[in-house]
Amino acid sequence: MTVHAVAASGVRGTARITARGDGRGGTALPVLDGHGPIVPRRTRSAGAGAHVTLVGAMSGPLGGDHLTVEAAAHEGARLRIGSAAATLALPGQSKEQARYDVRLTVGEDAELCWLPEQLISVRESDLRVTTRAELAGSASLVLREEQVLGRTGEESGRLTSRLTVRRAGRLLLDQELSCGPGAPGGWDGPAVLAGNRAIGQLVVVRPEFEQSRPEPALLGEAAALTPLAGPAVLVTAVAPDALRVRRTLDQALRTLT
Repeated sequence: MTVHAVAASGVRGTARITARGDGRGGTALPVLDGHGPIVPRRTRSAGAGAHVTLVGAMSGPLGGDHLTVEAAAHEGARLRIGSAAATLALPGQSKEQARYDVRLTVGEDAELCWLPEQLISVRESDLRVTTRAELAGSASLVLREEQVLGRTGEESGRLTSRLTVRRAGRLLLDQELSCGPGAPGGWDGPAVLAGNRAIGQLVVVRPEFEQSRPEPALLGEAAALTPLAGPAVLVTAVAPDALRVRRTLDQALRTLT
């Protein structure tokens, strides 16, 4: 990971994770590079896959910071990435927007699970999150994102999140949501969050969905499963708190996998 601090514009840091099949049915991690704000650590796993946990070594992201995670599961690899704790978007001395970019690449016959803890938008923070996943035709992906608007009893900061998923060069999903002070009107209205403070998304891409893809479904009062244009589905949930969002997404994931 390369990290340097710039007084006017915050901290820059890029963490890199690379997984490859080891030729014996397991998964090796030839690249696991991290220092500073985000440190990736290999953690114990069962089976042939590799597990990596992202550990926050500094507070943030703060205003003006730009953090990036690049993860690649190459042919035959099985990679699961989580985080040790929730990420807090915090205000900083800089009034610039903070950025957090996630870049995921999944090769042929590989699987990547991106399952971090929640992102909490703290009052007066301003963060833009972009997540891009590029998949080969026979790749599998499980991607979960959860955002919480403010800590308990606190107003939200400004949070913009964009999620893009492509498979074999074809776009499966491209959506953006902006919440909090200064966001376009209606974000908290009945057509979007309806007063809820927690949002969750789960994207599951599996080659077997080519033959049998789940049908659209309501998952309780404030969650839905939507098939995408390919062997993929999107589950979206909103709730008053993060715990209820997690329960909904966990139940959906058990059904889908």
